[in-house]
Amino acid sequence: MEQIMDQSPPPPKESRPLISWILRIIVSFGVPILTAVALWWSFTFMRDADANKFAVAVVALVVGVGAVWALYLITDNLVSLLPEAIRESVRPYVFVGPAMVILGVYLVYPAIRSLYLSFFNANSTVFVGLENYIFVFTDPAMLIVLRNNIMWLIFVTSFVIGSGLVIAVMVDRVRWEAIAKSIIFLPMAISAVGASVIWKFIYSFQPAGRPQIGLLNAIVVALGGDPQGWLILMPWNNFFLMFIMIWILTGFAMVVLSSAIKGVPSELLEAARIDGASEITIFFRVIIPYIRGTLITITTTVIIMVLKVFDIVFVMTSGQFETQVIANRLVQEMFTFRNAGRASALAIILLIAVTPVIVYNVRNMRAGRS
Repeated sequence: MEQIMDQSPPPPKESRPLISWILRIIVSFGVPILTAVALWWSFTFMRDADANKFAVAVVALVVGVGAVWALYLITDNLVSLLPEAIRESVRPYVFVGPAMVILGVYLVYPAIRSLYLSFFNANSTVFVGLENYIFVFTDPAMLIVLRNNIMWLIFVTSFVIGSGLVIAVMVDRVRWEAIAKSIIFLPMAISAVGASVIWKFIYSFQPAGRPQIGLLNAIVVALGGDPQGWLILMPWNNFFLMFIMIWILTGFAMVVLSSAIKGVPSELLEAARIDGASEITIFFRVIIPYIRGTLITITTTVIIMVLKVFDIVFVMTSGQFETQVIANRLVQEMFTFRNAGRASALAIILLIAVTPVIVYNVRNMRAGRS
C-alpha cells in the first residue's frame, strides 16, 4: 500500500504532447552536437599526437566511429527509461532527428542564404532587388545558357528513356541477356569526368594531313572526308556533349526498366495474345501502362541529373563555344567573375527548376505505396 502511495502519478495527458515535442527537439539537436564535439576532440587530440600517421588515422577512425555508436546507444537507452506513452514518440527522433538537423544545416540554410544573396550585388554589399534575375533572363549569353539547358532536358531525357526502354525489351529476348546488360550498364560505373576524358579522345581533332588520334575523325578521314573540330561546331557541339550523358545513363534506365518489365504478369501478356493483340500493341497497351510508375521515376531522376550537369561540359569545353549550362555558368560567376549575387540567383533558379520534379516524384512514390 505504501509503495503504491509513494509512486508519483503519471503526467497529465495534456502535457504529454508538449513533453514529447521538447524531448524530440533535445534529442534531435543534442545528438549531432555531442557527436560533433566528440569527433572534434578525438581528431584534434590524435592530430596533435606524436605518433605514426597511419596509426593515428586508424585510432582516430576507431575512436570517432566508436564515439558516435556509443552516443546513439546511450541516447537510445536513456529514451527507454521514459514512460511508454512518450518513449515510442521520441525514440524515432534519436536516429531521424539528427539527420534532419544536419540536412537543415547543410541544405536548408545554404538555400536561404543563397536566396538572400541573390538580391545583392557582386560583393553582397548593396541591395539590387531583382537585377540579378533580370540579367539571367535578358543577357544574350545567359539566354544561350538557358537554351542549352532546355536542349539537354528534351534530348537527353527522351533518348535515355527511349533507348533504355527499347534495349530493355530487346535484351530480355536474347540468350546472352546477362552479358549484354553488363556491357550496356558498364558506362554507368564510370564517373562523368572519366567518361568525358574517354570521349574527348574520340572527338579529338588534328589539322588535315596530320595523324588523327580521335576515333571519329580517323573514321571520317579513312572514308575520304576532312577532319572536323566536333567540339567547336556550334550548336551541334551541344549534341555531341549530350551523347556522353546518354551513353552513361542508358544502362541505368535499361536495368531498372528491364526489372519492371519482368514484373508484368505473364497471364496478362498471354491473355492479350489470345485476344489477337500484336507484340507492338501489347507493348504500348499493356506493358507501358503497367510500368508507368517506374517510367515516371526514371524520367524524373534523369531530369534532375540533367539539370545539374556540370562535369561533362567543364571537362570537354569549359563552357566555351556556346556550350555553357546553368551549373557551369554558376561556377564561373562565383569563382571567375567573383559575382556572388548572380551566382546565387542562378543557384535559386536551378533549385526552383528541380523542386517541382522532386515533389512530383515523392508524391508518385507515396501514391504507389498506397
